[in-house]
Amino acid sequence: MPGTPPTWSNWAGNQHSTATAILRPRSVEHIAEAVRSAAAAGRRIRAVGSGHSFTGAALTDGDRLELAELDTGVTVDTARRLVTVPAGMTLHALSDLLARHGLALPNLGDIDAQTVAGALSTGTHGTGARLGCLSTFVTALTLVTGTGEVLRCSADEHRDVFAAARVGLGAVGVLAEVTLRCVDAFVLRAHERPAPLDAVLAELPALIDGHDHAEFYWFPYTSRVQVKTNDRVPADDRPLPRWRGWLDDEFLANTVFAGACRLGRAVPALAPGISAVSARALTERTYTGRSDQVFCTPRRVRFVEMEYALPRAVLPTALDALRRIIDGLPFKVLFPVEVRFTAADDIWLSHGYGRDSAYVAIHQYVGAPYEPYFRAFEEVATELGGRPHWGKLHWRAAADLAPAYPRFADFLAVRDRLDPDRRFANDYLDRVLGDGAPPPGATS
Repeated sequence: MPGTPPTWSNWAGNQHSTATAILRPRSVEHIAEAVRSAAAAGRRIRAVGSGHSFTGAALTDGDRLELAELDTGVTVDTARRLVTVPAGMTLHALSDLLARHGLALPNLGDIDAQTVAGALSTGTHGTGARLGCLSTFVTALTLVTGTGEVLRCSADEHRDVFAAARVGLGAVGVLAEVTLRCVDAFVLRAHERPAPLDAVLAELPALIDGHDHAEFYWFPYTSRVQVKTNDRVPADDRPLPRWRGWLDDEFLANTVFAGACRLGRAVPALAPGISAVSARALTERTYTGRSDQVFCTPRRVRFVEMEYALPRAVLPTALDALRRIIDGLPFKVLFPVEVRFTAADDIWLSHGYGRDSAYVAIHQYVGAPYEPYFRAFEEVATELGGRPHWGKLHWRAAADLAPAYPRFADFLAVRDRLDPDRRFANDYLDRVLGDGAPPPGATS
């Protein structure tokens, strides 16, 4: 039933919109009815998830679909290692569900508050040289198109829609149900250690290829990084003591870090020293745990973020340029830079389409200046062949995104067919996909 439409804000607080109505569908048919009703009234309609995108991807001035109450049923096929869930389920709830059945997702990012639909639609990824983004785990999906049609898609059924919708930005339809390929539940051994940046870059191929999952964080104004590797092991025989988990992940990484960011925002001259202290406060540690609980960590310090997927070979060039950018800014950077890695995939709008990638994510504490920093890095990343993460801040537009994605025109053709009246459009999609109506002769 429609509710009172308050202003919606994302997690970071940098995106806001007020809908004409809030709809909370409980079935696929309810979604289809909502889309058809919006079409009859000439309104736009947009689904929202947990609000963990930093862009305006979820904003709408029309009807807002909130999928938390969507109940399409849950099917777990342990023999085939497949799970089918409502697209409004969070990744955290999904991981708990899988664990109860002795299963797990092959990989996750470092936050699990996103809905399945939101994570897939924006190309959310973890790190792992032999693993693509989360959308590569999708084997089938149910989609409600802009005309209210319900499509069930897979590699064997509506193949072009399947190729488009797995990272679809919500532009080709509302994801209602998703089937994901899983693996047997597994334990990870995490090893975190400080290291010099130059040494890490020198050994990068061995670091990436020698571990199941590898990433590092560079602390601006220093030459130090924190390296994290995760590898599968047979037993959870070295769990992190409760006190150590609280000290490192709650107290230091959230409470103390939040205080340091507030201080650095108030007195920018202290930021380089704070960064140096932060780099040295993170000591070496090794522990084991359930895979999703090792992948994902609590993030309570609010920030804004830009992330670019780059060809792996240009990572040292990008980081060298980034260091010069940060040193030349008229303000200080308060957050470390995160670097992760993924394998190539074949999903049309995936950042990893056709190439192995290195991801560089830059952040800034909420309320601190960021746009000149982000824009400067975007210029460098674009020149190096980078593709911006769809759910994180960037200023790219359709004209210069199209050459970066070999199947961009194919995606637009599917969109023209499934949403001929741009029922799902908003300002963000108008910018990144183009704002015109379908070309003459296009049909639904």
